[in-house]
Amino acid sequence: MKGRTTMVIAHRLSTVQNAHQIAVVTDGRIAELGTHLQLLAEKGKYDTLVGTQRLAFE
Repeated sequence: MKGRTTMVIAHRLSTVQNAHQIAVVTDGRIAELGTHLQLLAEKGKYDTLVGTQRLAFE
């Protein structure tokens, strides 16, 4: 993927946590945009999804 623009659509958030930009799409619109750490700090939808997935895999 080096030197290319790549779009990844994933249900497991661990797949995208190292991406340069993550877009959270809700109702066909980008609801949140940022890196993994930025989105966690916002405490929004992405943070909720990450928390939910962590509980499911513990």
